[in-house]
Amino acid sequence: MIEKPTINQKPIKINRALISVFDKTGVIDLAQSLHNHGVEILSTGGTAKALRDADIPVTDVSDYTKFPEIMDGRVKTINPLVEGGILGLRDTHCADAEANHIQWIDLVVCNLYPFSDTISREDCDLALALENVDIGGPTMIRSAAKNVGWVCVAVDPADYSTITDELNSGEISFETRQKLSAKAFGHTAKYDTIIHNYLKDEKLSDDFSLTFEKHSEMRYGENPHQSAASYKIPGNNEANILNAKIHQGKKLSYNNIMDADGALVCVREFDDPACVVVKHANPCGVATGDDLLDVYNRAFNADSLSAFGGIIALNRTCTKTVAEAITSVFVEIVLAPDFEPEALEIFKKKKNLRVLENGQFGKRTPKLEVRNVDGGLLVQDTDNKTLTREHLNTVTKTQPSEKDIDTVLFTWKVLRHAKSNGILIAKDNTTVGLGAGQVSRVDAVHMALRKGGDNVKGGVLASDAFFPFRDSIDAIKDSGIRTVVQPGGSIRDQEVIDACDEYGIAMVFTGTRCFKH
Repeated sequence: MIEKPTINQKPIKINRALISVFDKTGVIDLAQSLHNHGVEILSTGGTAKALRDADIPVTDVSDYTKFPEIMDGRVKTINPLVEGGILGLRDTHCADAEANHIQWIDLVVCNLYPFSDTISREDCDLALALENVDIGGPTMIRSAAKNVGWVCVAVDPADYSTITDELNSGEISFETRQKLSAKAFGHTAKYDTIIHNYLKDEKLSDDFSLTFEKHSEMRYGENPHQSAASYKIPGNNEANILNAKIHQGKKLSYNNIMDADGALVCVREFDDPACVVVKHANPCGVATGDDLLDVYNRAFNADSLSAFGGIIALNRTCTKTVAEAITSVFVEIVLAPDFEPEALEIFKKKKNLRVLENGQFGKRTPKLEVRNVDGGLLVQDTDNKTLTREHLNTVTKTQPSEKDIDTVLFTWKVLRHAKSNGILIAKDNTTVGLGAGQVSRVDAVHMALRKGGDNVKGGVLASDAFFPFRDSIDAIKDSGIRTVVQPGGSIRDQEVIDACDEYGIAMVFTGTRCFKH
């Protein structure tokens, strides 16, 4: 039976270090501290030059191995003198090391060129991407992380101070080595995951990998007893909440980010000037038009009770006049592509108001969205389907007007951002009443009617899924609603159509459901 291996957990002394980093933050100070403690430094390429420019003695890896960098730098650190020096067990492999003239390397300081930067370049193709896949760096990092009993590895400049502090005491503890080893494996895992996701052909392949980097830590999650943090996709420079410039206000909370993301996603549906007001993940007020101030006023007043303390999203420059209107009420966040300087000055009067500048944005690009379930993930395409007149099928004797068709298309853009079961009533490119997140469709209808009050007369009612019974149509018979839009597809479709014909209401089928759970 092979004897079970053990790991040295005693502190180690650093006699020789190998430094090869893309991110050179803090590396000069670290190297100077190593030199001051009598540590021999090996290095490569740009890192070696940077150390020499700082008058820190350094030995090139090629001089150490007596083997030049070859193949345009593809092969330089993959060498037994390097890998053996990192991987060797000091209590087991001394004879091998001596026989092969291998000297121990006790510290590896290495981080990798961000592959995400390469693939985000407009001119990037497969050849360029593969040329920027680092082989030697991950090999050194993983080797050092594996040999945690005898070697320390650092991939994050934030950890250099820990190393220098322990150098001052003479040795690096096992606790520190173990912590940095775990971080090192995470560093290479993230790197490989980005490459994997770039190269794979299928969006929903047999194995699905994710990697993110911490954006911010929060005081708590949805509730005060839940811890939380936000993470972003490495290299993602799109217009989104995590990339927004925050002009003022308190740090974004978990719920702030969730609601602001929902508001931004919804407002991106529209080409015309638009305003979206979100409260508790639902668009409680949405309007489009020509004048942004008018658009904001209509969106806010669509449900001013719910809009109190909500999120305001605009898809045009926030002007001074709009800022004045917004500061007359209480809202948590205002987000827009940009802001007039006078608008920012006005917002400063509300110190707790978060003001987020997202930069210019258009329609959402297709991507995958991920949700956690116990034991795994659910992954799907984002709902980016655009509904046009060609998708609409009028199934009743009463025909919708051209104006109502415009409103139908408007309601569908909004409704797919509301929690299902969802019912939305709108007119004149303004939401009137929303019933969202109900377990019964007819309950959602009653909620939307109650929210809209007398304003529902002449409006269009949209349902995110088919009506299973005619009870929802019976509920609106005296409301003055002129047109209903729904996907269709129920076994009782004809019963529902007959109810509309009975009340002189036009009904349009989309053939498309827009659930959002």
